[in-house]
Amino acid sequence: MDIPPLTKKRSGCRLEGRHVLLFGAGTANEVAEGWSLGQVSDKVYGVGKATALVYARHGAVVTCVDVDLNAAAATAELIRGEGGTAYALACDATRSDDVKETIGKSLAHNGRIDVLHNNIGLAKMGGPVECSEDDFDQVISVNLKSMYLTCKWALPVMERQMRGAIINISSFAAVRFTVPWIAYAVSKGGVNALTMSVAAQYAAKGIRCNAIAPGLLSTPMVQFAHKKNHASLQEMMRSRDNAVPMRWQGEGWDVGEAAVFLASDEARFITGQVLAVDGGSTLVMPSKPWEPVDGAEH
Repeated sequence: MDIPPLTKKRSGCRLEGRHVLLFGAGTANEVAEGWSLGQVSDKVYGVGKATALVYARHGAVVTCVDVDLNAAAATAELIRGEGGTAYALACDATRSDDVKETIGKSLAHNGRIDVLHNNIGLAKMGGPVECSEDDFDQVISVNLKSMYLTCKWALPVMERQMRGAIINISSFAAVRFTVPWIAYAVSKGGVNALTMSVAAQYAAKGIRCNAIAPGLLSTPMVQFAHKKNHASLQEMMRSRDNAVPMRWQGEGWDVGEAAVFLASDEARFITGQVLAVDGGSTLVMPSKPWEPVDGAEH
């Protein structure tokens, strides 16, 4: 089927002059070469990198944060290559002192934090019996504790500003396709609860908090799953496409466009919501459980 195209540039800059602090802005693999495969765009980036670029294309100054400084710097360089403004910082978002220091550096450099975007995520396979305690703890720490910590240190800044927007990346796995991925499902369910709790507490202070729940996406990390579970990359892509009611997978760009909307003034009366960006996947039950990429990050 024909897939609606995404244009690279927008006529309106929804976030002109705003500062976006984006945790999880790097991608382990820069671009999946030759990987459009009939998808929306000619380049397939991870969710964090694509989202950072979309924010910048809408006029935002983006601080790209990642545990891997080189990955964050690569994203920042892409933004600058398009004429945008971006900076790179390294941070282990599971460590409170690291997050506090990163918030401080970002604030010192930009003067404010208009948007906090939490994109960090990790998947480990296993049900309650099969999943090791170490794997469970790691997934909860990376996927959920990191968002608690970034909110913990960014919210006082936004409170002083009397405005701010927080975007948390959840997953449709919080409500569908969760067998046997208990740690991932629990962590993403926690992200939804954290989002609603923050939204309720800070609504009267001019701070909005929403989440995005992506469905099946075409990202570089998916490329490394096909050798184990599928005969070829093309066969895997067909299988994933057919699992989506719209019969094609989204990309990081789709998540980025949703994030820009939620961060913008056009969403000024929206808070505490979980926006599904999934091609209709949460509307139906699949014939078999969804299989995320073991060990993969956003």
